[in-house]
Amino acid sequence: MSLIRCTNGHMFSSRRHRNVCPYCNVMVEQEQRSNGQQTTVDVDDKTMPYLGEMDGIDPVTGWLVCIEGPQMGRDYRILSEKNFIGRAEDMHIRIVGDNSISKRNHAVIVYDPKKRNFYLLPGDASGLAYLNNEAIYTPTELAAYDVIQLGGSMFLFIPLCGVHFEWENNQSEE
Repeated sequence: MSLIRCTNGHMFSSRRHRNVCPYCNVMVEQEQRSNGQQTTVDVDDKTMPYLGEMDGIDPVTGWLVCIEGPQMGRDYRILSEKNFIGRAEDMHIRIVGDNSISKRNHAVIVYDPKKRNFYLLPGDASGLAYLNNEAIYTPTELAAYDVIQLGGSMFLFIPLCGVHFEWENNQSEE
């Protein structure tokens, strides 16, 4: 693994983010080692934890829980707006182990914060998405405990946000 540290102490993968820190957008200068590998210019020897910034947190709006398939028992966070589902690393909801799930955009789960509801959309990949054993061809509203099937895996949909709870309303009451 090729981890590098920015001048603010954040550790990140240079393979995934090259030489720009994904936390603070600082460009990290790299020097060549004699054996051809790259290393970073270390500022100090301290390991700095990244605790996150409260303004940058993308709160969870619901979950998918795998109830059948290779990832049985695993949960996946659903965030606000579009959540693309697939096996690739850049998918919002990445499901590994089930090769019958398309690598990119097998399906999309959307949370609309203005209307406070969830939708399941078909992806642009060749695989179908099923909601309660019915194939999805158009955006379809999700309800609590709906069963979604993608490839050979089945997921239970658990909403957090909606009529009874919303992050913006909850934060403004504090």
